[in-house]
Amino acid sequence: MKIFKYLIAFSLTLIQCAKKLPEPIQPSIIPIPEFQNTKEGTFILSNKTQLSSDTDLSVVQTYFDDFLKTNLNINTTSDENTSSIHFSIDSKIQNDEAYHLSINKNKIEIKSKTAKGAFYGVQTLLQLLPPKNEANEIAIQCIEIKDKPQFSYRGMHLDVARHMFPVSFIKKYIDVIASLKMNTFHWHLTEDQGWRIEIKKYPKLQEIAAYRDETLIGHYNDQPQQFDGKKYGGYYTQEEIKEIVAYASKRFVTIIPEIEMPGHSQAAIAAYPELGCTKDTVKVATKWGMYDEVYCPTETTFTFLEGVIDEVITLFPSKYIHIGGDEAPKTKWKNSTFCQQLIKENNLKDEHELQSYFISRMEKYINSKGKQIIGWDEILEGGLAPNATVMSWRGTKGAIEAAKQKHPVILTPTSHCYFDYYQSENENEPIAIGGFLPLEKVYTFNPIPPELTKEEQQYVLGAQGNIWTEYMKTPEKVAYMAFPRAIALAEVVWSKNELKNYDNFKKRLIHFQKRLDAKQIKYANDLNEVSGEFNGTTYSLHSSSEIKNIRYTLDGSTPNYASKLYTQPISISKNTILNAANFDEEKQISSLFTTTINLHKGVGKTITLNTDPHSSYNAGGKNALINGISGSNKRYGDKEWLGFSGKDVKITIDLDDTTTINAIKLRFHNGNGQWIYAPKKIKFDFFLNDSIITTSDFITINNRDSLLCNVHTKFQNINASKIDIDIPNFGIIPEGNQGAGYKAWTFIDEIIID
Repeated sequence: MKIFKYLIAFSLTLIQCAKKLPEPIQPSIIPIPEFQNTKEGTFILSNKTQLSSDTDLSVVQTYFDDFLKTNLNINTTSDENTSSIHFSIDSKIQNDEAYHLSINKNKIEIKSKTAKGAFYGVQTLLQLLPPKNEANEIAIQCIEIKDKPQFSYRGMHLDVARHMFPVSFIKKYIDVIASLKMNTFHWHLTEDQGWRIEIKKYPKLQEIAAYRDETLIGHYNDQPQQFDGKKYGGYYTQEEIKEIVAYASKRFVTIIPEIEMPGHSQAAIAAYPELGCTKDTVKVATKWGMYDEVYCPTETTFTFLEGVIDEVITLFPSKYIHIGGDEAPKTKWKNSTFCQQLIKENNLKDEHELQSYFISRMEKYINSKGKQIIGWDEILEGGLAPNATVMSWRGTKGAIEAAKQKHPVILTPTSHCYFDYYQSENENEPIAIGGFLPLEKVYTFNPIPPELTKEEQQYVLGAQGNIWTEYMKTPEKVAYMAFPRAIALAEVVWSKNELKNYDNFKKRLIHFQKRLDAKQIKYANDLNEVSGEFNGTTYSLHSSSEIKNIRYTLDGSTPNYASKLYTQPISISKNTILNAANFDEEKQISSLFTTTINLHKGVGKTITLNTDPHSSYNAGGKNALINGISGSNKRYGDKEWLGFSGKDVKITIDLDDTTTINAIKLRFHNGNGQWIYAPKKIKFDFFLNDSIITTSDFITINNRDSLLCNVHTKFQNINASKIDIDIPNFGIIPEGNQGAGYKAWTFIDEIIID
């Protein structure tokens, strides 16, 4: 009998040994931790795993337990068992958001000073689990991780005023940013095109301001502009907002509401005309951009805004209220007798100081309610309100100025943090506002401006990615534009700079995107997309994907599996239409990449400029103007277009040898909605051996109604070795247009010399 029992026990042991244990996921954590050390062995998570915590961390234990049940089919136990996961308070950990994660064969322990730190430890632990699970057990790699954030403010923004999105999507958006250890959701709730928050004291905001009569179709720059003729709008009830705030709180995400003032207020003025300077009846805006309708700084306006703020602060427990302060045209104030009298009575210099007066007054009221204000960097104009935090979006200048004045700053420059910009140079990219911000550029962002001293750097709280939704009608489009760029930004604001490595990040991103797939969240296919560059004789193709199976054609046809495989730079000896795409074993995994190469007489020559392009629109450098590749027909932000902010441009092209010239073609972007204007005139000078041989009068550019302004100037067999091209800036943008009062941008594409 004893022998029989031993045989049974031995047989069971053999069965267990023969049972194949699940393979653990190798650590590919985003954001990359400060310290991690992989150890031998695995922890087996199953329904028999005990889950426990110190009292102050019970909320995180509950979150983790619910996640396992809902997403991974694991029901943990509170009974004592051979394997356990425990959350414990460790007062030796100084940072509130830091954590220590220790995974051994029989025990996982997450130590932290606060529940917030424990939550971030959980987010790391979840990245060591599979996105989906149908088995009874999950193997977790044994590892030691110690981690803390580099910045206290790690944010993502979402504009719901241009287009609004369901409560379910707002929650999903919060889930993803929380999983990336971001801790702030900036919720942009009011605009010219719609008011999205219920304010019970002012019911017309729900009845009138929340709805527009129709919406612009296509891009703002399309001519003529067209509209869909459909009423659009809605708002979030206070109960819905409370629900979302509570949901975010459980994920340690603070929601900062934005109530725009004094500009971007046409929707509110449509509901209550007495808030404007003229008291005229206006409608909720139906297209994008800035509007002259701004709040008039009357007692009526301040009473209204104080009433709005009173209800807002009951809904949002955050320390901050964002009051906008950006893009507030001063036209109505300049023409208002009341405003001009107010300027005199308060010894203000001008309308900019009147805006500072407006912001300071609202700040004083908000401060009296125990809250602080954040404003876009325009609140610096005319003097900064005493306790304001500045959100710097027009580059880093505002951040530098505010930090030097010892004000807290948050970096969100258009150059690195505006995720409504195009992220690919592919012509088939879905419509966006403009610009070009690829994933790698986001990843290279350093939120600390080098102009700040060590002492001044302490005022930099962190950075934020912005999602403006003029061209995002659906949750799917928002997700496509946000990810993976928000994932790159998460590593920027959490991880140490010296740990960052873009190639390594891309490998980890592949694993994180599988988690987005499991949640059915759409994202841009940045890793698989094809890009290229021409050096004058050969064309190189690139893909960030680990799968580099790029096939191409040189005759304009669409590539397929039978097309030539790219293995080395392609020799180009004539004008060529090159098409390429990336493939895996089963299908095409990228969009079609296409480019036209024009081997004109200027390609590869020497070019100089009298002024540098703006740093945000200089991706291709000055040689982009004569590299044989024309920029996009739809947008101005790719590496082939160069952008100059308010400057006259003089271009010199040295042709090396005497060259016969019969024509010069170039084109300008004319997207007036983005403050971009083609020049009014242009001039050519031709030189031979440094002596001027012929000069043209300034040539008037007439075709100024289209998005692309083409200039095709013919000459009669001019033999020259050098060309000067003078391009005067358009000048001041006229009243009634976007950017009125500011100098226009000039955007220049390929200069083709025939």
